[in-house]
Formats: sequence, C-alpha cells, structure tokens
Amino acid sequence: MTAVMKPVNDSFRRELEELESAGMLRSMRTVTGPQRAATSVDGRPMLVMCSNNYLGLADHPRLAELAIELTKTYGCSAAASRLISGTMSPHRRLEAELAYFKGTEAALVFNCGYMANLAVLSTVVAAGDAIFSDELNHASIVDGCRLSRAEVYVYRHADAGHLEELLAACGAACRRRLIVTDSVFSMDGDLAPLPAIVALAEKYDALLLVDDAHATGVLGPGGRGSCAHFGIAPERVDFLMGTLGKALGSCGAFVAARLPLIDFLVNRARPFIYTTALPPGAIGASLAALALLAEEPEMVDELRRKTAVFRAGVRRLGFAMPDDPTPIVPVVIGESVTTMAVSRRLLEAGIFVQGIRPPTVAPGRSLLRFTVTRDLRAADLDRALEILGREAAIISGQAGREPETGVVPTGPQVSRIGGQ
Repeated sequence: MTAVMKPVNDSFRRELEELESAGMLRSMRTVTGPQRAATSVDGRPMLVMCSNNYLGLADHPRLAELAIELTKTYGCSAAASRLISGTMSPHRRLEAELAYFKGTEAALVFNCGYMANLAVLSTVVAAGDAIFSDELNHASIVDGCRLSRAEVYVYRHADAGHLEELLAACGAACRRRLIVTDSVFSMDGDLAPLPAIVALAEKYDALLLVDDAHATGVLGPGGRGSCAHFGIAPERVDFLMGTLGKALGSCGAFVAARLPLIDFLVNRARPFIYTTALPPGAIGASLAALALLAEEPEMVDELRRKTAVFRAGVRRLGFAMPDDPTPIVPVVIGESVTTMAVSRRLLEAGIFVQGIRPPTVAPGRSLLRFTVTRDLRAADLDRALEILGREAAIISGQAGREPETGVVPTGPQVSRIGGQ
C-alpha cells in the first residue's frame, strides 16, 4: 500500500519563496572535518573564519580524552533532570571549578546559553517588575524578556546615559529591577560599558545579568571574562552567564552567582528543572578545557595578538569597525543580497564566513561576521585578507575606493516595549 503524504500548506512555500527573493533564505553548510580552522565544508578543503572556537580547543586531545574517560566511567547519559537523578559527581565538580574560575560562590550548569538566559530572565523577574535591556542583546535575552512578563525598557546600544534615564523614570513602583546586557556583542564584537552599568545597578538597586558568552575564555587575565577585563569584583554582578561551547570547546553553559541566587534558580528555573542534564562526556570536555586554560593562560594572549593583526589588516582594506579587543570582526556590507553574494564568492575561494542578515542585524546593515581563532596561522590570516581585499574592490565599485561599509544607523530607538 502506498502511503499518501499530507500536502504542505502553500503559505509555507510562499513565505520561503519571499525569503529567497529578498536574499533572506537560510540553509546549512555541513562541516565534514573536525571543528578547527583548516577543515572541510561540504567535502571541500576550507579555512573556517566564522566559528566561535576561539581558543581552538574543540578538537584538542585533552578534551577528547577526558570526555571518553568520563563516558566510560559514568555512561553516555545523565538519564534524568538534575532534580531527579541527573546530578552526577562530574556536574558537581564542574560547577565548583566554574565558580572558582569566575570568582563567585557558586555556579549552575545548563545545557546551552539560550536556556541559561531564559532561566534567569523568566525566573527572577515577573509581572510588576522591570527589565532594562540593551537594544542589541542576543536573541536569547530578547526571548527571556518576553517570557518574564515584566515591563521591558530597551536602552540605546551601549548607552549608559540612556539606561540611567530609563532607570530614573521607572520610579519605585516595581518590585524588582533587572539590567541585562551582553558583555561582548555577538555580531559587532564590541564591548558593553560594564563599569558604568555596574555603577548604575548599584545606584538604582537593580539586579544585573551579564551575558559573558563571547567573553569567557577571551577577555581578562586567563580568559576569566568581562569582570576580569574591566577589574570589576565578580560579586558586584548578580548573575554571570557563560558558555562552554565557544572558547572552551565543549558543550553547555553556566550561571555563576552568589549561593542564594543559585539556590533560587535550582528551585524556580523551569529550563533547569525540566531538562535532562548534560551527559558526563560533555562535562569531561569542559573540565579538561578549564584545566588547560589554567595551565596555559598564554593561549588567550596568542588569540589577542592574532586578532589585532587581522583587525589591522581589515582596516587597511578600508572597512570601518570598532576598535575592540575581541575576535569578532564585523565587515558591514549593507544589503542582504550583496552580502550573501560576497559570502558565496569567499566560499568558492576557500574561506568560510557567514553572511549575517536581518533580523539578527538591523535592515540595511547585513555583514560578514569574521572570527579569529587561535589555531589560524599567520599565512591563513594573510590569505583571508588577500581574498577579502579583492571583494573590497568589487563592493566599492573600483579598486582603491573606500568601500561603503561604515556603520549604518539602526533606525529609531524604542525606549519601552513589551518584548524588545
């Protein structure tokens, strides 16, 4: 008997066609080699310059060895949520190591950064409370704000003055105030003005959540993150979120905080309570990464040097960008169709870098998001700059003319909305 498939509603096809015509259709490239700078994509040799594997640890043998060891010892799965039977001794060990690494009393491991942000935002504030969020915060923060049911005030990007205006105007009616910001913004690679934000949180008695996903393993002495970079005592930040799947080359995320706040998340955070715990192998890889970073803190310095070289090279090509120390290097093109065409030509030349389009970035500000990883060689950086230089001439319309890649305004600012 031949099975009859249910037809797909035509509205889905039409919407996909509209996305394609606007240069907004997304598809996945398959990495067919290890996660390293020089690998293969869709079966072709490729230089990967869009990965968040900043320290080049994703295929490090030490991570693999401990992942295998803990898998052999504890099995392939935690088999339950943490509050059932899923809390195993490796989870406890990793949380202790993360708390020490971040300089906090305690830490709590989550399955990914998205879940960690949802957990904090949907748990510590609620209807009748207020959230103050940077307009360029990550999508996980935006969604967490929506789930919280709190009133959301969106301040202009990295504008501490506007944040203070909103805090002052909020008044004393709400039960709790919470400020939330990325420390390193994932598309532009720029830094939040964290010292000013910490001071405002203290002045206005607001809780503070800092998303350290792209700062952990990257900023500060030994890669300890944004607080270490700015010389801020970690206890001045209520919730520090970090990920294990970027610079640390493993999988998962964590929130570091004072012990009562961690206990509160354990008892109230639905993304934590109702999710099967990370498997022992992933925990092992994270433990190995932290040990490596403690033994070889110079890895972070090497990453910074290579980042500085690449940023300087991109500037010489005429592309404007912020002067920040992070390995995220945005090359703004403008329109989505042009951006994706450049991305395809780079792929054909053996450089894998993704085009980033709305809604991830503002309309008219599509960009190529280059990332520098520690395992890139000097010759790799030179090659990427040479190929990008040819594209710069095409984008500008003639060789030698400065490309039109400066910062494009993101449109009118909204100071208060229900969900960013």
